[in-house]
Amino acid sequence: MTFALAAVMILLLLLSFPMVVPLAIGALIGMLHFSSVDPQVLIQQVVTGISPNALIAVPMFILAADIMTRGHTAQHLLGLIQSFVGHLRGGLPITTCISCTLFGSVSGSTQATVVSVGQIMRPKLLQAGYKDSFVMSLIINASDIAFLIPPSIGLILYGTLANASVGELFIAGIGPGIVLALLFSAYSYVYSVRNQEAIALVDKASTAERIAAIKQALLPLGFPALIIGGIYSGAVTPTEAASFSVLYAIVIECVIYRKLGLKDVMDAALATGLITGVVFILVGVGQAFSWYISFEQIPQELLAPLDLENASQEYILFVIALAFFIGCMFVDSLVVLLILTPIFMPIIDAAGLDPVLVGVMITLQMAIGSATPPFGCDIFTAIAIFNRPYLEVIRGSVPFFLLLFLMSALLIFFPGIALLLRDLAFN
Repeated sequence: MTFALAAVMILLLLLSFPMVVPLAIGALIGMLHFSSVDPQVLIQQVVTGISPNALIAVPMFILAADIMTRGHTAQHLLGLIQSFVGHLRGGLPITTCISCTLFGSVSGSTQATVVSVGQIMRPKLLQAGYKDSFVMSLIINASDIAFLIPPSIGLILYGTLANASVGELFIAGIGPGIVLALLFSAYSYVYSVRNQEAIALVDKASTAERIAAIKQALLPLGFPALIIGGIYSGAVTPTEAASFSVLYAIVIECVIYRKLGLKDVMDAALATGLITGVVFILVGVGQAFSWYISFEQIPQELLAPLDLENASQEYILFVIALAFFIGCMFVDSLVVLLILTPIFMPIIDAAGLDPVLVGVMITLQMAIGSATPPFGCDIFTAIAIFNRPYLEVIRGSVPFFLLLFLMSALLIFFPGIALLLRDLAFN
């Protein structure tokens, strides 16, 4: 049965059907031919999949990110960081890393971060003498941090699937995000020192310029304060923070900066509706497929040869990380999340693993997959906005992949990186 379902789904993918079709058809064929379950249960599961209140935050954060991407938020955040570190050796790539982290705490989207930060920083880095292969790989991989720093769509969807607290997941993602930003910044410094003859330094900002940059960035910095500070303090839930972030974005970009008009907001709302529709269809159908394979005990059949029931927690985390990494290399990360999470949840529960730690690990692998050949979505985003060929975009990625793998290993052996802030906030 497992082989037959896999064969049907792979055939549909090879025929260029969108991923939602193999998921739905696979579950339907399984129920009609291999099971006595009423197919109407599929509809019930689709509705169940999109019913959790936590999912209300998804379109809100997408809309807020779209509004800020169209406005001045990214530019002001970049200006603040560059005014303080831009003149240092490796200052521009370090500015890029920190900016991706800060903009990630505003948008929660790797692709929005590639577009917003990349369009501003790439010309500056090239003008300073950095190789384009390094620049594009830096932007693509540093944007991964946006998937860890709240608000993260991946963390929201994982929390819904695993019945884990989205608030705890948000706080737990901060530590790994900061560590990853430091690792990328350290590599950027080493790269700049090794190539210092070809790389020019940027003039140091004056005190007046720094003060002006701080003033311009105060309002954009309100986004992470609202989201992270509000959730950390218990003042707001993630869903409430999402709704406030939309209002905040509209007020800043339309009323204060006057960068956007009503038409821009309507365009952002339309784009958000399209993206949300795709995401929610995937979530609903993914829930139906996950319910079916759980009902047929297919996860137990697939995982039995690995003997995970008697394995250490570190080994289980390694297997989970490897499975999600490989899956995200070839399939959209949200699809991998919807398929694999229900497969591993029984093992996670039996092993006593903290679902918040597992969620951060899974989200990290989703972030890595978004920048990893052959089908990482951030790679194709960079190809589109930078107008460069595929091989040139990924040429300088190997050092960043190694750092991302190092981050995965650190999470396995030092879980406190993710859980320390969570424990301080919620225990």
